[in-house]
Amino acid sequence: MASAEGHRRAAVLGSPIAHSLSPVLHRAAYAELGLDTWSYDRFEIDEAALPGFVEGLDTSWAGLSLTMPLKRAVIPLLDRISETAASVEAVNTVVLTEDGRRTGDNTDIPGMVAALRERGVEKVESAAILGAGATASSALAALATLCAGPVTAYVRSAARADEMRGWGERLGVDVRTADWADAAQGLRAPLVIATTPAGTTDALASAVPGAPGTLFDVLYEPWPTVLASRWAGAGAAVVGGLDLLVHQAVLQVERMTGRDAPLAVMRAAGEAALAARER
Repeated sequence: MASAEGHRRAAVLGSPIAHSLSPVLHRAAYAELGLDTWSYDRFEIDEAALPGFVEGLDTSWAGLSLTMPLKRAVIPLLDRISETAASVEAVNTVVLTEDGRRTGDNTDIPGMVAALRERGVEKVESAAILGAGATASSALAALATLCAGPVTAYVRSAARADEMRGWGERLGVDVRTADWADAAQGLRAPLVIATTPAGTTDALASAVPGAPGTLFDVLYEPWPTVLASRWAGAGAAVVGGLDLLVHQAVLQVERMTGRDAPLAVMRAAGEAALAARER
């Protein structure tokens, strides 16, 4: 079914950007929805180049997806941002209207909530976060919805501990902090969210308890991580980075196109792309 609309453009920006799966997911959605005049590209853009790129967008542009290091740098370039994006000072989605207005949003946070709810996690009494980077603040914002009690963040420095407690105060989450050396204790929480780079949690795999709760590991490549593999081997639920990527992309597609996004089609496209990289 051909779209009656004129050519509409969207893209993902960031640095590095070559391995982004966003084009695969968005293009799969456009194909399924019959939006054959829509295109989705990727651009290697750093913070210095971002203002010029945004200023150069014409009325054919419908939206942008933003990865590191642009999620905070884009904020001064926007007309408004959503409450969700403001809560963590991070924008991963820009919706562009034909009158030139730029609205920033954050689909990582509701994407996390949706990915967990898909696995039956509606509410937990406590949780643990491994790490304290940008993704950890989004995880805290998601836990503001899902966690009834305290969240313990396992971090490597006093400065990171202060940051996480500050985010907790801002987001209304009871955040306690602990040293990374004690991170194995955190694996006993009903929900564990690992937000650290590849390889960081490998040494914790031997400490997975016999009957663990739910693990949300935000990595998707390489997958499964050593920790996720051990967790699944214990018969417990594991939510992965591809789940997050797909759910946040679903919300991006819906905001940019005004159409319901095909979750299953987008997930299948992402899975196929990752499988092809492994060959």
